[in-house]
Amino acid sequence: MHQRAVRNLAKLETTQARMTRLFDAAAGGKNNFQADKDMVRHFEQAAPVVTTAARAVLQFLSRVIRHLAAHEGVDQFMIIGSGVPSGLPPGRRLHDLARQASPSPAVRTVYVENNPMVVTMAQATIEPFSDLVRVVDGDVHEIDEMLGDRVVQTFLDWDRPIAVLLLSAQSLDDEEYAHYVIKRLRHTAPAGSFLALAHTTFDAVPQELLPAVRDMLAMTLPRLAIRTKEEVEALLDGLDLVDPGLVWVPEWHAGAPGDAAPEDDDAACADQPAASGNYGAVAHIP
Repeated sequence: MHQRAVRNLAKLETTQARMTRLFDAAAGGKNNFQADKDMVRHFEQAAPVVTTAARAVLQFLSRVIRHLAAHEGVDQFMIIGSGVPSGLPPGRRLHDLARQASPSPAVRTVYVENNPMVVTMAQATIEPFSDLVRVVDGDVHEIDEMLGDRVVQTFLDWDRPIAVLLLSAQSLDDEEYAHYVIKRLRHTAPAGSFLALAHTTFDAVPQELLPAVRDMLAMTLPRLAIRTKEEVEALLDGLDLVDPGLVWVPEWHAGAPGDAAPEDDDAACADQPAASGNYGAVAHIP
């Protein structure tokens, strides 16, 4: 992992937008560069829902974490590819929500990120203030190496249930490898664990706009996998989905007692869930 971190740092690209930093910029965070902010503005001009969609995904993550911590007894979380959203206020970050919702006093969270800026900033601003959070340099494209990381293996207890939140599945443009990643996660996680997934889709984009949207994405974020609902369902095939199943992210446990956060009073895309452009689901691993 150390060699990969050094390699990634040497290749740090500040003049071109990257998906993880785009998500952070759209959500109002600071772990991004001017190129990422410019790209968000570019997307907003073409389809003015990007920042709202980013908020909808963040709110989905918050509800998932609250539900699993409060109702399923999960006190270990591995969050892959979230960008460690820096736009969230103190006390409202994802690991904070897990700690607040859980009856356990020692909820542990590992963030896994492949962007050197995100990793460095998160390690500097989170780890010094908590013994219960770690930020690991890892890449879902190197899933075996990621799961074998020393911190991942020792900081979490792999004899007890773990909640794995995968936010970077759309970066897996090879269909066979994407299925392999899900298979590795579901077979590595202990029995009783959960796998949460958020995935970008074009299902709600009007047919007449699809060619232009695809062309814009190909120029700005090449190799991004945009899947249909049926294709996302195929990734989760064989897993027991927690109600309400695979839905638009604003629809997952919206307003559920104990799961909703204060910011859900201003729930993003609540009136038009499809405008979130993302499906979400949580699966139980038997």
